[in-house]
Amino acid sequence: MQTNLADFIKNTPEGEEADSILRKCVHCGFCTATCPTYQLLGDELDGPRGRIYLMKQVLEGKKATFKTMTHLDRCLTCRNCESTCPSGVQYGRLVDIGRKIVEQQVERPLSQRLMRTALKETLPRKWLFKPAMAAGQMVRPLLPQVLKNKVPAKQDAGVWPRTQHARKMLLLEGCVQPSMSPNINSATARVLDALGVQLVVAPKAGCCGAIRYHMNDQDGGLNDMRNNVDAWWPYVESGVEAIVMNASGCGVTVKEYGHLLAHDPKYAQKAQRISELTKDVSEILPAFEAELAQKLQGKIKERVAYHPPCTLQHGQQIRGKVEGVLRAAGVDVQLCADSHLCCGSAGTYSVLQPELSYQLRDNKLANLQATKPDVIVSANIGCQTHLQSGTDTPVTHWIELVDRALSKAA
Repeated sequence: MQTNLADFIKNTPEGEEADSILRKCVHCGFCTATCPTYQLLGDELDGPRGRIYLMKQVLEGKKATFKTMTHLDRCLTCRNCESTCPSGVQYGRLVDIGRKIVEQQVERPLSQRLMRTALKETLPRKWLFKPAMAAGQMVRPLLPQVLKNKVPAKQDAGVWPRTQHARKMLLLEGCVQPSMSPNINSATARVLDALGVQLVVAPKAGCCGAIRYHMNDQDGGLNDMRNNVDAWWPYVESGVEAIVMNASGCGVTVKEYGHLLAHDPKYAQKAQRISELTKDVSEILPAFEAELAQKLQGKIKERVAYHPPCTLQHGQQIRGKVEGVLRAAGVDVQLCADSHLCCGSAGTYSVLQPELSYQLRDNKLANLQATKPDVIVSANIGCQTHLQSGTDTPVTHWIELVDRALSKAA
């Protein structure tokens, strides 16, 4: 694709990156076949190719409109199009650049501004989100369904192992996960403890930065990232083997720290090292597959349906590892039809675009239920909560399934 960037962005790092991405696009349209919003709406401008065309216009100097903003807002940033694209178009990076510019040119309605401000200022701050979630859980039976969907029942975190091991890895607790589903973190720690690895948490680490960054507060998101680099660096220097992620939405962001902070001379080198050390827990456990298979054989009898989050299969390009670990342990794990498509959670998308989000959820659940599962597992807290809001079938993190089986084997 030929481009002619406007002066306001020409010769800037963002302009050079956008230009490089745009030039890779050949308008083949393969991406539209796997775009969830295009499938629902049938509008070219609600598919990757159409959105790329809109962003190209803005980058070349055409003023953005509210219509432009609306089509970009409807994008889930699931990055399915990246998995499909034969030309390697990095759509996720382009849409971050495009959204930031459109946000600067178009004023949002007051209601949208208030909602987005509330989300980006509350969710990343555990000291605000934790009491809010606790209050919601206390009155959960009285809440309207739309709020009840976002407030899971209170969960016991379980015991965090205290055994000291020579092998140590860091864990990012996350900003909402400790309040919404605290057992995910402790289950991860217990599983790795059983395999001779100690999980450590850096007290000063916080939000991965994704919430603010993807809501066009990119400066705020980058500051969250810098905070984590500072919090983790002493542990990196002391020799931790990896930074473990059990929320794939956080993992895909931390793996991009090196790229996102590449132009910050103080943080660029450290951020790159952080990204190199970052591993989803599904990348850690295959090294212990034989040991896990021996411990777990016959312990998980449920029929399991696995929903791979977009941030894992498209963002991090990790496929087959969760299923591999579970199947090696003798688990009957199924992938549903159209398992590559988004469930509609997509971070704050389910709050900001509820109609599309719930359509996608219901489509996903229909496919998952067709496998006749006893339990549905996923690898991201957002997907897990979103899916559970539409079904009575238990939805849990796959690491919790492994943890429960290990406790039976002990």
